[in-house]
Amino acid sequence: MKKRLFLALNALIVFAALLFVWQVAVWALHVPPYMLPPPVHVGRAIVARFPDLCTSFWISAEAAAAGLAGSIVGGLLIALVFARLPLLRRMLFPYTILLQTVPIVAIAPLILMWAGQGLFAVALVTFIICLAPIIANATQGLISVDTNLLQLFLMHNASQGQILRKLRLPHSLPYLFVGIRISSGIAVIGAITGELFAGSTRVGQGGLGYSILYAMAQLQTDYLFALVFAATILGFTFFFIVMFFEWLFLHKWHESARSDSSEI
Repeated sequence: MKKRLFLALNALIVFAALLFVWQVAVWALHVPPYMLPPPVHVGRAIVARFPDLCTSFWISAEAAAAGLAGSIVGGLLIALVFARLPLLRRMLFPYTILLQTVPIVAIAPLILMWAGQGLFAVALVTFIICLAPIIANATQGLISVDTNLLQLFLMHNASQGQILRKLRLPHSLPYLFVGIRISSGIAVIGAITGELFAGSTRVGQGGLGYSILYAMAQLQTDYLFALVFAATILGFTFFFIVMFFEWLFLHKWHESARSDSSEI
């Protein structure tokens, strides 16, 4: 507990030092507020527009969470098929790389044109951008089971369903959580990217991406920085939630979770 408090205190000190350097640099270089507002102005914008920030935050969080959850379910199902059918895996697995190589900004307008504006379209963009890391890591975990353990299960006449439930799935959990960790950060990017093209996901309301466009058009740079700060908080929130569930599922039996907890 003391080590965690010490790490948290160090993080706060570094953050405060960065804010101080930012404030001094803006003051010393006489940077216009519309180009780079000082932290004080950003803080005022957060206080003044706090209800709007919260509304945009939750809209983007809802879209990002829906897309991430869908990618976890879909990616795991695809990984199970790939692990069960090696020939199909060799044929189709390279095509999953397309999900990472094609820029999401290039296909987001098409997705929004086909699906229409709204929460579903933004979540679909998030789903696509989060899917590849989960497929890759879950598949690797399912197929990299120790051969000796597999032979031991077969010696005891275990069925394929028992091997899947009691050996392959538990063995793939650390790999799966690595993929979810990667996707948890880019889920926010996917949601904001979708909102940049979809505009408002609800009538009269918009997520962080929509609000960023509005603030940029109105040259409200202080509010723009506040929105970027809110997006950063959302990304950290998703990441730490995934870290908590990873610890919850793995800390009793897997070395990675135990070593992390012992060091912290």
